[in-house]
Amino acid sequence: DCINNYLNSQDMKNVLSPFLFCLPASLVGGTQNCYAGEEESTSPQKMNVVYIMTDDHSYQTISAYGGILAKLAPTPNLDRLAEKGMLFERAFVENSLSAPSRACLMTGLYSHQNGQRQLFGQIDTTKTFFSEILQQHGYQTAVVGKWHLQCEPKGFDYYEVLYGQGEYYNPEFKNKETNGKYVRRDGYATRLVTDYAIDFLEHRKSDTPFCLLVHHKAPHRNWMPEPKYLDLYEDVEFPYPDTFDDDYATRCRPAYEQEMQIDKDMTAVYDLKLNKLKDTAPYSKEWNVKGMQESIDRMKPEERLLWEKAYDRRLADFKSLQLTGNELKKWKYQAYMKDYLRCIKSIDDEVGRLVEYLKEHNLMENTVIVYTSDQGFYMGEHGWFDKRFMYEESLRTPLIIYYPGMKKGKKCSKLVQNIDYAPTILDIAGIDKPDYMSGESLIPLLKGNTPKNWRRDIYYHYYDYPAQHKVRRHDGVRDERYKLVHFYDAKNKTYDCNELYDLLKDPRELNNVYNESSYKEIQKRLQDRLDCYRNELKVDEH
Repeated sequence: DCINNYLNSQDMKNVLSPFLFCLPASLVGGTQNCYAGEEESTSPQKMNVVYIMTDDHSYQTISAYGGILAKLAPTPNLDRLAEKGMLFERAFVENSLSAPSRACLMTGLYSHQNGQRQLFGQIDTTKTFFSEILQQHGYQTAVVGKWHLQCEPKGFDYYEVLYGQGEYYNPEFKNKETNGKYVRRDGYATRLVTDYAIDFLEHRKSDTPFCLLVHHKAPHRNWMPEPKYLDLYEDVEFPYPDTFDDDYATRCRPAYEQEMQIDKDMTAVYDLKLNKLKDTAPYSKEWNVKGMQESIDRMKPEERLLWEKAYDRRLADFKSLQLTGNELKKWKYQAYMKDYLRCIKSIDDEVGRLVEYLKEHNLMENTVIVYTSDQGFYMGEHGWFDKRFMYEESLRTPLIIYYPGMKKGKKCSKLVQNIDYAPTILDIAGIDKPDYMSGESLIPLLKGNTPKNWRRDIYYHYYDYPAQHKVRRHDGVRDERYKLVHFYDAKNKTYDCNELYDLLKDPRELNNVYNESSYKEIQKRLQDRLDCYRNELKVDEH
């Protein structure tokens, strides 16, 4: 087929070879030749898996990835995990949205294959979840935290899942004993999710392998910090990304039409926690004023006292400064970053607590630990928050994997995608990937062996329009160096807009070179790849 022919073509090897990263040989042998022959997987049988996934965690806010925030807001526990495992530098999602990303995880399929194209769509429950396959092979399975799919957790012996998106303070969970009802639990969501993960580990059968999915609510909007961190970073001024004042000069209409700008679309009440403005014009008409009040009302008295003390200071600052224009935008950014990074601090703490439990119970030598997010997130790049677009900050997701016995502290720059997680977990368990799964196991990469037919590009498709944030539907391909994005309107067939980026020369994606003569051949090649994906994957909307 055209995808495999492309992957194996000598022409593509010649085109891409300057940009490929040769992984070192692993303890199990292997080679440093990027085009070495495939080797059979030698994954240990009956290995345990702990898969940790946060919601909207940007790679820019993990200090192991470096960047402008690394020294100001370090993540020591995640960094230690990367030091002992492998940090993936080019991990991507197939559809940058929460429920679709989770459906990709559970099925190993693209969105149009598993049915979960949009946030409020319905996953095709006739599709087999990898958790069901694990159960059939004698694994104990559990999921705790955010589920966010419109079906019951399928293929799990144990679950404690949040209601919908979940609340930060005193959230509701359900399990197999609550008869479908969600029951309020006292505590902060990030800590509670870890509590339930440890509860499963405490009560599991010690002679049976397990797979535990730990799905945190944080740092999802509206970034409500844990009480102990309400003052963290209060005196820090975070640097602004280079593209903070991007004017989208070369971009298509969607870059202008979105509603995810910090200055225009980030709300004072819900996002910036200035709740006492809720009855004051123009703030009373902002989005989700009611939601913010409900989140505060669920706090216990002592929590609310600490909360109001912290955000009364912010409110006083906001009122006294009377900022407008770019100065107001910068003030909003600082407030946003502080709250977001406070939530990340709790995540890092809880990852550390869970890893410490595994150490104390002698589980590190036979347990694979995965840390990732359901997609990336904008930390002020292009003046934005949120995700959805195929631009790097939302397309790219953090991925760290600790695999017992592998060489420590390695980095991988191969193109990997969230459709690969299910096949990888099955491979860890010694189970062959079902033929219908679109993803591939990452185990060869972890062992330092790059298969001959490893992908040279990825396919992306975002469907959720019209919807919140008003990001147009689009699909595209990204290879080692270039990215082609096609925006479209499923109803208005005349709407057609394309962008092409040279990521080597323009990593921040400021210069759309579509239709430039010097990129004519590259444009044609990527368009052929995009058409190939659409045809072979039988994409029904493009």
